[in-house]
Amino acid sequence: MAKDKVVLAYSGGLDTTVIIPWLKENYDYDVIAVCIDVGQGDDWEAIKSRALKTGATACYVVDARQEYIEEYIWPALKANAVYEDEYLLGTSTARPLIGKILVEYARQEKAVAICHGATGKGNDQVRFEFAIKAFAPDIKVIAAWRDDKWNMDSREAEIKYLEDRGLEVPMKKDQSYSRDENIWHLSHEGLELEKTENEPNYKHMLKNTTVPEEAPNDGEYVTIDFEKGIPVGLNGKKMNSLDLLNELNVIGGRNGVGLVDICENRFVGMKSRGVYETPGGAILYFAHRMMDHICLDRETYHYKQQVSLRMAELIYEGKWFTTLMDSCMAFMDKAEETVTGWAKVKVVKGAIRGAGSGSKYSLYNESIASFTTGELYNHKDAQGFITLAGLPLKVRAMMEQTVGEGQAIAESKNLKKRPTE
Repeated sequence: MAKDKVVLAYSGGLDTTVIIPWLKENYDYDVIAVCIDVGQGDDWEAIKSRALKTGATACYVVDARQEYIEEYIWPALKANAVYEDEYLLGTSTARPLIGKILVEYARQEKAVAICHGATGKGNDQVRFEFAIKAFAPDIKVIAAWRDDKWNMDSREAEIKYLEDRGLEVPMKKDQSYSRDENIWHLSHEGLELEKTENEPNYKHMLKNTTVPEEAPNDGEYVTIDFEKGIPVGLNGKKMNSLDLLNELNVIGGRNGVGLVDICENRFVGMKSRGVYETPGGAILYFAHRMMDHICLDRETYHYKQQVSLRMAELIYEGKWFTTLMDSCMAFMDKAEETVTGWAKVKVVKGAIRGAGSGSKYSLYNESIASFTTGELYNHKDAQGFITLAGLPLKVRAMMEQTVGEGQAIAESKNLKKRPTE
């Protein structure tokens, strides 16, 4: 009789390698390992071989890099979605896609369960499981670190578990920091970052970004072409999304841009400090805001800022596959219909500066905005505007003077006596 199957989110690291024999022993499942490439840069052939040697019945590797960029990163970019003012949602945007792909394989393999190795303290467990619930409420979720049958509480215990069974222990990399990497970013947690009083040891930590003080003095210019809010070209050359982001990561990395050190509020309730490297993403966000500034009217831009804040929260909390998220993205698609043109920036020693932008849909009109009076604007037109816009202020002040209370009375405490000499 064939065994039931479980689909495992497999990274090839120690945790998920241990989970393969653990699932077989404790659940008697056939384990289908699924590796999802969102730009980690791993040796997937070696990882696939490791999964099979450790006991997986099958191992599938999915190249989801372009799908990740175009269906998850670009919507966040169009929205200028940033969590708590600084975090460009690198891990958060990837997890919904990974969860969805796990469901797709579970359906194809007719699996009864999906397993992941996220810990019980982090956001990722929520993000994975929200995605699974959205598509497959009937499929069981096994979160190894929360499972009563899981009795390993350290890296040493996991290594011993594999060695006791004669299984290969994954080649140990530098585990000093806890890291998550994809094509959009690289995050770092642990070591000196666990004390907020400490400065990050950037020279030891950074992998994709030059320490800003050591970046070239001259910097360089970057021009990005956009169509409806989406990047489509770099320095005058049309490029696909994968090549464009890879090239921007190199440019941003060598110039030290995109570093964030933040103590953020996790969805699960605790604060967590992390350092994020997002070199290409930082350039894209800056350039995209430049495009919004010239192409969107004031009412749309200001409302977009409100929707962007909510959208960033939804992404961070793993609520990608919700009606509200769909609605936010629909608004962004409409708002960005005319965000087409180019933005030029200079990146130098960790800084990004605007260096010009243009669009046939630009709402900037030099003849109106210029200090030189043009035909389209008469200074006297402002008088009626000020009268009407300031009417609520005037009415309130008149009322205060009538009743003898408030900031508009002659003896108002809000008015200071100023020197006359």
